[in-house]
Amino acid sequence: MAYLLGVDTGGTYTDAVVLAEQTDVIVASAKALTTRPDLAIGVGNAIDAALAQASVPVCDIAMVSLSTTLATNALVEGQGGRIALIAVGFDDSDLQRSGLADALGGDPLIRLSGGHDHAGVEVAQLNMRTLQDEVKSLDVDVSGFAVVSSFATRNPAHERATRDYLRKMTGKPVTCSYELSQALGGPKRALTAVLNARLIGLIDQLITACKGHLHQRGITANLMVVRGDGALIPADVARDKPIETILSGPAASVAGASWLSGETDALVSDIGGTTTDVCLLRDGRPMIDPQGARVGPFRTMVEAVAMRTTGLGGDSEVHVQDGLEGVLLLGPRRLMPISLAATQFPELIHPELDRALAHDIPAQDGGQFAIPLWSNFPNGLDDRELMVATRLSDGPMRLGKAVQTRVESPAITRLINRGLVMIAGVTPSDASHVLGRSDSWDRDAADKALTLFARRRAGSGQCIAPHSEALAQMIVDQLTTQTVNCLLETAFAEDGIAGESTNLARHPLTLAGLDRHQGVLQMQLSIGVPIVGLGASAPAYYGAVGKRLGAKMVLPKHADVANAVGAVVGQVRMQETGTLINDGGFTAYLSDGPHRFADKDTGLAALERALTDVAKSKAATAGVTDPRITVACDVKEAEIEGQNTFIEATMRVTASGRPRIAHV
Repeated sequence: MAYLLGVDTGGTYTDAVVLAEQTDVIVASAKALTTRPDLAIGVGNAIDAALAQASVPVCDIAMVSLSTTLATNALVEGQGGRIALIAVGFDDSDLQRSGLADALGGDPLIRLSGGHDHAGVEVAQLNMRTLQDEVKSLDVDVSGFAVVSSFATRNPAHERATRDYLRKMTGKPVTCSYELSQALGGPKRALTAVLNARLIGLIDQLITACKGHLHQRGITANLMVVRGDGALIPADVARDKPIETILSGPAASVAGASWLSGETDALVSDIGGTTTDVCLLRDGRPMIDPQGARVGPFRTMVEAVAMRTTGLGGDSEVHVQDGLEGVLLLGPRRLMPISLAATQFPELIHPELDRALAHDIPAQDGGQFAIPLWSNFPNGLDDRELMVATRLSDGPMRLGKAVQTRVESPAITRLINRGLVMIAGVTPSDASHVLGRSDSWDRDAADKALTLFARRRAGSGQCIAPHSEALAQMIVDQLTTQTVNCLLETAFAEDGIAGESTNLARHPLTLAGLDRHQGVLQMQLSIGVPIVGLGASAPAYYGAVGKRLGAKMVLPKHADVANAVGAVVGQVRMQETGTLINDGGFTAYLSDGPHRFADKDTGLAALERALTDVAKSKAATAGVTDPRITVACDVKEAEIEGQNTFIEATMRVTASGRPRIAHV
C-alpha cells in the first residue's frame, strides 16, 4: 500500500502525519518542537516519530507534502533577511504607496531610470552604470534583491536585465515582480517582491532541512509544498517564490479542517504559537481573497485563502496596558514560553527566577530572557548589536544583563527582527501550565514567572494580580476575548455589514448581545455557523470561545495536526494569466512581452494556447500527468456610437489535478 507523509512546520511545533492513500485513514501522527536555527532537527524528529508509530517501510512513502507558517510568522513579526530593492522607472511618490516604505524598514533602495509604458514600449533606457556603482557600495549582509520595473507586466525586459546582472555579479537570490504577479500596480508588486526576497533564506532553509532528512531516511518520493491558496507546488518552485507560501499553514489547516470534521460551512479558527488564523468555509472550500493575501499590515498580490490572521497565539507576549486597571494585551510578538525555556536551560531559568522573586520590587526586564539563535556568530552587526551579541555568545541570559543601557534596546530589537535572538517570557502557554490545562513543559518555572509578573503595578499602584493562578486566569480570559474579537471581525466582514469590522466587534451593542442583555431591550448575538477549532492548544481555550459566541464548537480528532493532514489531501493547481488589449490593434501581453494580432479572436485564441501550454507544462513538472484545464475570461466592452466595442480581456488558464502517486 502507498502512504502519504504530511509535514507542517509552525513557530512552536513541527507536526507529521502518515495517511494511507487508498483508505484515507490516518495511521500515525506526531509532534516535535520546531528547532531554530537548525530546522532539520525538529523536522527530523517529527518525521521519525510518525514513521516509527506507523511502522511503515520508507519505500512505501509515495509522496511527501510540506506546509508551514514560518513565512506568515516572519511577516507578522517583521522578521526576515536584509534585502535591497531595485526600482526601475519609479519616483518617490510611487514608492511611498502600498506600505512599501514600512516593508523595506530601512533596507537599501536603488532607483534607476528606465521602465515601460502601459503598452510595453520603453520610456527610458535602463541605467546599468548606476546599478553597477550602487551594488558595489552595498553592505555584505544584504542577502538578496527585489527588482521592480514600471509596467513590467507589459514588458519585463528591464527586470530581466537587472536580474541577470545581479545574479552574475553577486550570486545572491533575485526576485522579479513580474514573476510573482501579472497584475498592474507597480508599488504593490514591489511590496510583494520585497517580502518574497526577504523570505527566500527562511523557506530555503526549511526545504533543505526536509529534503536532507528524507534523503537520510531513504525516502525518494517527490516533495511538494502547500501554496497560500491550498494548492500543491513543487519544492523547487517554493524556493524561488516563498511569498506563495504565506498562509500556507492556514490554507492547509482549512483543508484539514474540512477533511477531519466533515463540516462544509463553518468558521475555521486555527490557533498556533504565533498567530490565530480564521477563514470561512463554504461548500467545503475556502474563499480566495480577491484583493490578495493580507498578512499583518501588508496587502500582497499573492493569491491565498481569504484568511484573517492576527498576532495571537499560545506563545504570544503578555503586555500590561497603560491605565489604572492594569488590563492585559496579548501579542503580536511571539516569545519562547518560560515553561519551555526552563526545560531547555534549567540551570539558568530557575536560579534567575528565584533571585528575582527574592526582591519585592519587580524586575525591570520583567523576568525575561534573551536566547541567541545563531549557529555561527553573525556578520554585519553595528557596534551596539555587536556588543549585545558578544554578551550572548556564551548562551542565554537575563534580558537585563544582555541589554545594559537604554540605547541598546533598539539593537536587540534589530537582532530579534533578523531572527538572531528570541525572547523568553510569560505567555498563554505558561498560564495553561499554571492552571493545569497543559503539562508539556515545566509548570514550576511557569508559576515562578507568573508570580513575578503579577507583582507589576497598574496605574492605580496596585499589583495587577494577587497571585500566579489569578494572573493565569486573566491571561486565558484575555486570549478568549481577543479570539472572540477575531471571529466576530471575520463574521461582520463576510456578512458585509456596513462599518469597520474591527469597530463593530467591539461595539457596545455587540457586547450587549454577547452578554444576552435582558432589559427594556432584549438582545442576543451569536455566530450562525459551527466553529471548527484547530491547533494543539485549542481544547484548552476554545470551549470558552464557543460559549461566549453561542456557537457549536467542533474540536475534531487530530485537530492538533490538521495542517499536516491538509498538506497531503490537496491538489496541484497551476494558473497562468494574460491580457489582450485593444490599442488600435490587438496586443496580447504574455510573460515574454507583447505580441500583436490582426483581430480579437485570433489574439484570444493565441493567448489561450500560450497560457495553456505554460500551465500544462508546470502541472506536468509538479507530477500531474493528465491535468484538468479550465479557462476563465473577463471581457470588458464599452458602448461607442451604439455598438459594443472590445476594450480588453483578462484570461486565466488553470491546470489542476492530483500529483502522481507512485503505488508500491
